Amino acid sequence: MSQRLVYPAITRRLSKDDVVFLNYGYEEDPPMGLPLSVSDEPNRFFIQLYHRTATQTDLSGKDVLEVSCGHGGGASYLTRSLHPASYTGLDLNPGAIALCRKKHALAGLEFFQGDAENLPFPDQSFDAVINIEASLHYPGFRRFLAEVARVLRPGGHLLYADVRGRAQVAEWEAALADAPLQMLSQREINAEVVRGIEGSSERWQGVIDRNVPKPLRGVIRDFSGVQGSKIYRAYQSGQSSYRMYNFVA
Repeated sequence: MSQRLVYPAITRRLSKDDVVFLNYGYEEDPPMGLPLSVSDEPNRFFIQLYHRTATQTDLSGKDVLEVSCGHGGGASYLTRSLHPASYTGLDLNPGAIALCRKKHALAGLEFFQGDAENLPFPDQSFDAVINIEASLHYPGFRRFLAEVARVLRPGGHLLYADVRGRAQVAEWEAALADAPLQMLSQREINAEVVRGIEGSSERWQGVIDRNVPKPLRGVIRDFSGVQGSKIYRAYQSGQSSYRMYNFVA
């Protein structure tokens, strides 16, 4: 089934459970110990993936775009903690954008519905573009990279984290190498994502139990971010490669 059909249905279900992050999480060894507010603490592992990806450059006073902002938890956290001049969240799912606008009312933070492969912004509009755990769903990944390069100002950054199965890594690397951007850094973060899944597993189990009919729970768990799931085992074994990148225009 198309991601464009599944994603809005997921939003409708998870909005009832106040799920504002849709990534698998991240934790280092030793633990990051990132200082968080009481309200942010339940989302620690998801926030840490955003924090580590976004802080590959200084976003203070910058104009930032997040492509595929999901339910807006990352946009809210980064706006509050890293103090960009402006933060724009874009997502294809109109239900997610409606949720973001209702849930995350902050000065300097705006949300728009739009396509990652046809960004509705003028050339050289942003100092940084953030994209986390989303581009694997784009049918035109190279088009997305070209659009990122178009909307970035000279010297602007693409701060990027995503995953591919080992069979797709060569094609992924080729597209990144051909992009009109310079790679400053990359690293595989499978171990950190595995620890993030372990830390957030209990919460996700509860979300699944509350939102998924009993006959489907086993299937959903196998493809979700819970300890022991198919996804979890793929990161543990290296069948999938989760990576973090920093590019400059």
